[in-house]
Amino acid sequence: MNSNGTPLRVALYGRVSTPDQHIETQMGVLRDYAVRMDYEAVGEYADVGYSGKDERRPQFERLLADMRRGAFQGIVCYKLDRIGRSTLHLANLVEEFRKRRIEFISVTQAACNTTTPEGKFFFDILAAVAELERAMIIARTRDGLARARRQGKRLGRPPGSGDKRPRRKSGYYLRWATGHRSKQSDGAILTAV
Repeated sequence: MNSNGTPLRVALYGRVSTPDQHIETQMGVLRDYAVRMDYEAVGEYADVGYSGKDERRPQFERLLADMRRGAFQGIVCYKLDRIGRSTLHLANLVEEFRKRRIEFISVTQAACNTTTPEGKFFFDILAAVAELERAMIIARTRDGLARARRQGKRLGRPPGSGDKRPRRKSGYYLRWATGHRSKQSDGAILTAV
């Protein structure tokens, strides 16, 4: 229930890695849970034959699009690993859920339920771990670039055959002019050089 006494509107999400697994095993549990908790299930999303490592899954993408347009207030799934396996991916999702005030509920894992204090604590730790992981990736990248500079390596795109002569600027001018036409009040059009 919401704080105003209305049922929490939730989306049910299930995923199986191979087509020979039965998605209905998860979806049946999710439907029963929604009924038991007095949630209003407003949508079902099920990806069949997609790994948890795949961040782009058709039904999961549809779920995120519906979430972003405000179709529901919570996501119910069977286990946390149904949503994703990468710590960084999960943390980014949890951060977006938090910003959009979306409750996340894992039916089989009580700690993964943002409607409880324990679940909120768990996701705060997950977000902290992901933030540390992002900072470490940035530090390693900077260290690698500094090492490459010390070794005298050229950074960036290698020069190609098209870089032997100066580039024409007409394309830049044309894109600038077409982008600014609507902003010009006198209707003058710039021509490319």
